[in-house]
Amino acid sequence: MSTDNTSILLVYTGGTIGMIENPVTGALENFSFAQLKKHVPELQKFSFNIDSCQFDKPMDSSDMDAKAWRRLVDIIVQNYDRYTGFVVLHGTDTMAFTASALSFMLRGLTKPVILTGSQLPIGVIRTDGKENLLTSLEIAAAHRPDGEPMVQEVCVYFENKLMRGNRTTKLNAEDFNAFRSYNYPDLATVGIHIRYNQNAIHYDEVKTPLEVHTEMDTSVAILKLFPGIQEMVVSSVLSIEGLKGVVLETYGSGNAPRKDWLIDCLSEATRRGVVIVNVTQCKSGMVDMDRYETGYQLKSAGVLSGYDITTEAALTKLMFLFGQGLSVEEVRQGMMHSIVGEISML
Repeated sequence: MSTDNTSILLVYTGGTIGMIENPVTGALENFSFAQLKKHVPELQKFSFNIDSCQFDKPMDSSDMDAKAWRRLVDIIVQNYDRYTGFVVLHGTDTMAFTASALSFMLRGLTKPVILTGSQLPIGVIRTDGKENLLTSLEIAAAHRPDGEPMVQEVCVYFENKLMRGNRTTKLNAEDFNAFRSYNYPDLATVGIHIRYNQNAIHYDEVKTPLEVHTEMDTSVAILKLFPGIQEMVVSSVLSIEGLKGVVLETYGSGNAPRKDWLIDCLSEATRRGVVIVNVTQCKSGMVDMDRYETGYQLKSAGVLSGYDITTEAALTKLMFLFGQGLSVEEVRQGMMHSIVGEISML
């Protein structure tokens, strides 16, 4: 496909990358595409069309929720046939959550949806936003020799790395290298050339219509274990009224304290139909509840292995599955299988 037929929609949700520093007052002003073109004149050099839209009221990413994800999905779906790719400007704090959620909400993508942002505003001299934006646009417009988009999934691009969206996590609040995909290879690395890892990029051999799922059930929680955790803390979380799913952050390969009260709390919750998924607090590696007795006891209590899924993906996957109105057993089965490449199945 020639660049004459390539058109990218730039969607601004909020966040640092869209803030422009007023050179007179030093104050940060909200995004406008006219300002963006002024501060990033390189945009004029692209040979493909770039349009933009934004949330009516830009959101700090710490305010992101399921309602905002639905707004973003609606924008993409309404414009899906008009554009060959999408770049979403998003605050960094919850970018991994949004990327994970979108991967479940937009199944069967045949076009790229690339989330990017920055640690410094686009108008600041040392900003990382300019390179992140320009490269994200270039990747979104890239095609294979057969004319198909080079990337056909939800991704995060940050500091020279293109990553599968539901494999990412934010690892640093200050460095430009703020995101990492610990348990899955990068989809592309960027230097003088953009080198795509096509073996890692998802392609559907059989093209199916885009499946859009906007219902997300947020009756979920994260419970992180720590040395000295008290029974009242665990029982308080697990007894939340209406609770349907819990991401249990454990130690190492999925281990927890050998406390009778802990197993009793977990067993009682699973008997009530609460789906509890075991993920490791470690940045990389996989949960293996058969490896040690401390992990096996969780399995005996009905806790599911999250394998190598991130906390962000596990949480949004629970929201997605419960949002489909599935039974508890169907949700449990869904959590143990990869839906959109969020876990590695050995």
